[in-house]
Amino acid sequence: MSRDAAGAEASPDFESWAAPRWSRLVRTAYLLTGDHHEAEDLVQTTLAKVYAGWARIGQLDEPDAYVHRALVNNNLSRFRRRRVVHLLTPRLPERSRPETTASVETRASLVAALAALPPRMRAVVVLRYWEDLGEQQVADVLGCSVGNVKSQASRALRKLRDHPALAAAESGER
Repeated sequence: MSRDAAGAEASPDFESWAAPRWSRLVRTAYLLTGDHHEAEDLVQTTLAKVYAGWARIGQLDEPDAYVHRALVNNNLSRFRRRRVVHLLTPRLPERSRPETTASVETRASLVAALAALPPRMRAVVVLRYWEDLGEQQVADVLGCSVGNVKSQASRALRKLRDHPALAAAESGER
């Protein structure tokens, strides 16, 4: 059994819940932050906060939804404290299957376009289309109305379609 930062033994329930979700949470955080290292930091911070309240959170019907909300909220807080210089890395998180060069370039273009979106809009796109949550679930996670999710998604998709990096990738230009 591992120990947390305070030296206390970590809850086996929390460990068994968090371990299989780590990769997916990091991929989601990567789409929110645009940086692999910041994504890992964001997930670590979020899981540390969740661990502190795991006795309560673990009893929820959907602890995953709670963690997604915490991940988005921590990202928004991080964005507010964002450094003046922010470097985006072209490297993507590890994938379970090999990628073709074209799909890597397309994905890099998508990450660049996502980085250009405001944080709240980016969160809607990531939760709705990457995490495949329904509009009501996204609204619950973000604490807004379904109509707000629909309008944010619509505006975000329009911005993504118009983004030069995605237009060049779609037309085959490099």
